[in-house]
Formats: sequence, C-alpha cells, structure tokens
Amino acid sequence: MTSVLAVVTTTVVGLMVGVEFAVAFVINPILLRLPVDASLTGRSAGARMLGRLMPFWYIGSLVLVAILTALTWGTPTATTAFVAAVLLALSVVMSVALLVPINNRSMTWTAESHPDDWREQQQRWDRLHHARVAIIVTAFVLVAVAATLL
Repeated sequence: MTSVLAVVTTTVVGLMVGVEFAVAFVINPILLRLPVDASLTGRSAGARMLGRLMPFWYIGSLVLVAILTALTWGTPTATTAFVAAVLLALSVVMSVALLVPINNRSMTWTAESHPDDWREQQQRWDRLHHARVAIIVTAFVLVAVAATLL
C-alpha cells in the first residue's frame, strides 16, 4: 500500500509542478507580450480557471505527502517526505498571502477597466510564482527521492 501511495503522490505532485512550470515559463510570458486586451483576457481566464483548481491540487498534494510521511515515520523516506511536506506547506502559505490577492484582482481586469500598473502587478505575480515553482520543484524531487527509498 505504501508503494502505491508513493506512486500516486509522486504523480499528483509531479503533474501539479508541470502545470505550474508551464504557466511560469510558457503561458504567462506569451500572454505578457500580447496587446493589452488579449493579455488581460488570457490572464483573467487563466486566473479564474486555475484559481478554482489549484487550491485543491496544492492541498491534496500536501495531504498525500503528509500521509506518506506518517506511514513511513522513522525511516529515511519519512524524513525526505517530511521536508517535501514543509516545502509544500510553505508554497500554500505563499500562495494565500502573496499570489492569491494579485490573482483575485486580475480576474476582474478587462481592456476597458484595469489599473495603470497592471503589467507591473502581473510581473510581480510572475516573480513570486517563479519562487513558488522553485519551491514545489524541490518538493517534487524530494517526493520522488522518498518514493525510491521505500
């Protein structure tokens, strides 16, 4: 059962990292280079869709890693998984405190109604998101390592 949990956990966290990596290094750089109306429309749609999905994915990933940690407590797997869980918890706190407020504002922006500094706010979100991606990539690597230690 623990091996199955490790595979499921690695898959769930890995897919989340893949989506967030694509947002950070493919989707958002493309959207930022578009004209105002297209850029705002794309970012707003992405903020709404991913804003509904990602909280469940982040919390679900954290729960899976926490369960893996608990089931393997006292082993090298648990230690590695625990550090991954701490990093995922940090990413959740960072999301709620820093990224979600910008995301919530950007969901309402249109070509006709947006703040003058919308590009700067989007670039700030992107910088924070890059830091979050680095954190969750590290967590993913640790989850993968933990899975191999079983």
